[in-house]
Amino acid sequence: MELFQNFPLWASLFAIVFAQFIKIPLAYIATRKLDWTLFTSTGGMPSSHSAAVTSLSTSVAVEHGMDSTLFAVSAVFGIIVMFDATGVRRHAGYHATVLNQLVSDFNKLVKEVKTWPKKEENEKRKELKELLGHQPIEVFFGALLGILLTLVLHAIVH
Repeated sequence: MELFQNFPLWASLFAIVFAQFIKIPLAYIATRKLDWTLFTSTGGMPSSHSAAVTSLSTSVAVEHGMDSTLFAVSAVFGIIVMFDATGVRRHAGYHATVLNQLVSDFNKLVKEVKTWPKKEENEKRKELKELLGHQPIEVFFGALLGILLTLVLHAIVH
């Protein structure tokens, strides 16, 4: 089946999985806390989005050449994804942080007002996800990881 022989696809998927997995030991080194939820989370070091798109572009370049239309498409796609990761998604994460703090402060105020005449009630709310985008260094190392993984995989497979 041709799908199973699609090196750019499998290299990119491997880069995503590897980048997501490597976040766990890297975070453990930094925080001394083992957090398995990082495997399925967005944001963090390294950027799996960057690893995926640079792996895709690298594998297309290796298989079809840097002068191919496929490489042009994958390269432009990669640039847009990495720009978005450091721009819009990163700033959305900043906004989520501020909104979470505003909601927390408002809930404290409401709780205080409620306790004046009555007992305290416990309320739970779902916070907005704050780790959405990437710092430029996270995108850089994700991109570097994608390129290196693809070159190693290509050398092994071909």
